[in-house]
Amino acid sequence: MTLADTREAWRTLETSHPPTYYLPPAGVETQFLTSNPQRSMCEWKGQARYWDVEIGGDLLSAACWSYPNPTGPFSPIAGYFAFYPEPFDECLVDGEQVIPQPGGFYGGWITSREAGPCKGIPGSRFW
Repeated sequence: MTLADTREAWRTLETSHPPTYYLPPAGVETQFLTSNPQRSMCEWKGQARYWDVEIGGDLLSAACWSYPNPTGPFSPIAGYFAFYPEPFDECLVDGEQVIPQPGGFYGGWITSREAGPCKGIPGSRFW
């Protein structure tokens, strides 16, 4: 699936981040997702839960996350799914290959439309 396949994707702009795309459950083949015990806390959105993705026998641990009960301003993304682009062979936005946000923690999708530097690069921990 590409982001163009769903008109309901929700794009969040993060502080010093490239955008993160949240896809509605109807636009995600959830049969490839299994719950992962990992959790994290975002000061803006609340607690995230993680999902493993299994494709063709490959297990991508915690490659997806969601906010079951985000804070009020982010309630539109409740139950939507976001994916780290790094573990996938191909992630596209409008036909353009995405560059994963550096650092491994953040899940931003960098395209030619974003200007850096982006949080996650060395020295950006306390931006």
